[in-house]
Formats: sequence, structure tokens, C-alpha cells
Amino acid sequence: MLKPQEALTRAQDLVSQAIKAGADAADAVYICDASTEVQVRLGTLEDVARSEGEDIGLRVFVGQRSATISSSNMNPAILASLVTRAIDMAREAPEDRYAGLAPQDRLLTGALPNLDSDDGKDPDPAELRAAALECEDAARAVPGVTNSEGAGASASRSIFALATSHGFAGVKSGSGYGISASVLAGEGDAKERDYDWRTARHYSDLDSPAAIGRRAGERAVKRVNPGTVKSGQMPLIFDPRIGSSLVGHLLGAISGSAIARKTSFLLEANGKQLFDSSISIIDDPHRKRGLGSKAFDGEGLPTARRSIIDHGVLTGWLMESASARQLGLEPTGHASRGVSGAPGVSASNLHLEGGSVTPAELMADIKHGIYVHELAGQGVNPVTGDYSRGAAGFLIIDGEIAGPVSEFTIAGNLKDMFAAMIAANDLEFIRSNNVPTLRIDGMMVAGA
Repeated sequence: MLKPQEALTRAQDLVSQAIKAGADAADAVYICDASTEVQVRLGTLEDVARSEGEDIGLRVFVGQRSATISSSNMNPAILASLVTRAIDMAREAPEDRYAGLAPQDRLLTGALPNLDSDDGKDPDPAELRAAALECEDAARAVPGVTNSEGAGASASRSIFALATSHGFAGVKSGSGYGISASVLAGEGDAKERDYDWRTARHYSDLDSPAAIGRRAGERAVKRVNPGTVKSGQMPLIFDPRIGSSLVGHLLGAISGSAIARKTSFLLEANGKQLFDSSISIIDDPHRKRGLGSKAFDGEGLPTARRSIIDHGVLTGWLMESASARQLGLEPTGHASRGVSGAPGVSASNLHLEGGSVTPAELMADIKHGIYVHELAGQGVNPVTGDYSRGAAGFLIIDGEIAGPVSEFTIAGNLKDMFAAMIAANDLEFIRSNNVPTLRIDGMMVAGA
């Protein structure tokens, strides 16, 4: 795998070739990664996989016409033909008055912040195998666990380099580690599956393999012999690992492209109160060791901490340059890039700030409700905000979690759900999108 500076040079060279070949402007993205993954099952090594890959993408502009092309072959002759094809494609593309590189005066300059995204460690397969075995052993040791789908441990390193023809050149690298287990509990047709995992930038920040495995086993056992739930309107509690999907729906609705296309249920919501005043949602791209940390976005603009929701109020859209031009606004440093296609929009390290009560206190006054720990299906309408998804979880009776339930549907409208949302105080930073336990009253449940 290339070193970071070598990766950046490769992107810069491709941009230079494009300008020499007749492009008016260009940018290039180079991405490379290397990973090692070990899988075990029932105490036996199943697989050791080592992979390395590299890809480069070139975007060229000829006037207001543009084209993007990519390759995983770094042969100089192949890259030269890539440049020629990209320019030929751009000349045949339709004009887009909003297309173009990011504003030059907004580009990131100066030293990059230290995000501590790479610990320099390179665990060998034997160390990963030991971690996976420890994780699975702990899961299988939980009383009630009857089988295993396996456990895994992985280590990876990646580099992202971006160069533009109007002066930006930046590169970032990061390490990544993961441990996971998936097991079954129960017998025969009554078996239930669950899992747990952790990922981190630094190997030392991972939970112990035994703790991860134990949680996977305990989750599976709790799901055995699920009952049904009667239909009706009731309060729901969302487990943190699925509650983050609600924030994901918010992000999709406030992306500049959705607003420009008028395909968002939040078209008129800018500056409006969407959530309770106790709710703030923060995007923090400079959090050290964050899974989504980045100093610059996919167009070379600087990133910065931002309250997307500030005490319940939506503070604005998330925009890359093209949608910002279309809306007559400024880009916000949220452009995301791969090696193909135009920039999209994404957040970095997102979190919904925790509330002031424990999860137990959050549900203490619920006479009859459901603790939701799994969602299925994609029944969300981004234009209307209508929400309907399959779910599984546990009944809540008189403020206490009771038996497991499954095969029911929850429904509402995201605007109403956001307005009713209340957060507990158990926020943990273990993903790139983190939320505490959430409560939403007034949800419709369709069961047996």
C-alpha cells in the first residue's frame, strides 16, 4: 500500500494530466486500503482473509459539462487513456450550470488538525484469531446459547487523497479494528439470533472480546420464545443501536440535493423547532479517534463542529457545492466522495446529546409500551415523512421490561416522531452516528 504522500502525488499527477489534455478544471480522488480478517466458528478457525485494493477517480470539467471516470488499474498507459476518455465524455455531457469545483476562496489551507486516526499498530492473524476465539467462547458460555454463527476480528488501514486543479491537495489515513460475534439461543424452530460488535480507530479502544461476546449471547437468550403484541397506539423506547437510524432519516431530509430537488418532507423546516428543546444533534468532524473524523470534506473545504439541531431547532441544510449553488447558499463542508460520481453529502461524527434521566427512568411511567431493539424493512417515505417498519423488541409493563415480542410493525410520521422524542443519559461514542436510548410517545403498533 502506498504511503500517504505517495497517494497524494498520484492524485495530483492525474489532475495535471487532465489539465494538459484540455480540461478546464479537474479533481481526482485516490483511495487505497489493506485489511486482515479472521473468522472462527464453534472454536475452529474458518477463514483468514487478507485484501488490498486501490482505486482512483477523475472528474473533469469542460465548460459547464462534466464527467467522472474511475479505474483500479494504476498502469500509466491506462491512466493516460482514462484522462482522454473522461474529457471526451465531458464534451458530450449536457451542460449543468451548477457544476464545478468548490469555491477556491473557501478551500482548506494551513496545517491539518491532529485527529489521531491511526495508531500504527498492525496485529498479526494470530492475535486476531485469539481475539475472535475469546469473543465466541464468551458468547457460547452464556447459559441458553445453543449454537454460533461465528465470531470475527479484523484490522485495516486506509488512505484517502484528494487533489484539485484550483489548488487543494490533502490526504488522510486511518486505522480501523473490529470484533464481532453472532450466536443463537433456543431449540428447534424457536431459535433466536442476535449479535454484538465494536469498531474503533485504535486497537486499545476496543472493548474486550469477552465483553462483546457476552453481550451477543445475552441478547440472543433474551429473545427466545417471543410473543405477539396487540395493535394500538403506545409509547416506544428505541435501543441506541437502532435509534441512530432516526437521525439518519433527518440527515437525508436536510441534504442540499433533497432540498434542491424538493424531495424532502422538511422543505419548510429551516430555522424551525423540530424537536423538543432538550434535543441537540452535533456533527463533530474533529473528534479525536472518531470513526468519521476528517479535516476536509470531499471537495477540499474545511470541516467544523456544528449543531445541526440546536435545542430542537434545525440550523440549516448540509450542502456540497452544486446543491449550494442551486439554492443560492454556501457549501457547508459536508461533501462526501468516492471514486465515481459527483460529490454527495454526509456527516462525520454525529451524536444526539444525552438527556438527564436514566433509561429506567425514561420508561418508568409507561403502563404499556414496547422497547424496540430491531428494525426491518425500509418503509420510510422521504417526501412525506411517513414511517412504517417491521420491528422486534420487549414489552414494557408498568415501567419494567417484560417478555420478548416480534413480528409487529411500528408507524408514524417523522415530523411527529421528532417532536415527541426524549433522550436518556446513556450516550456512548461507539459508532459514527451515536444516540442514547430514545422515547417516542404516540406511535402506532400493528401486531396480532
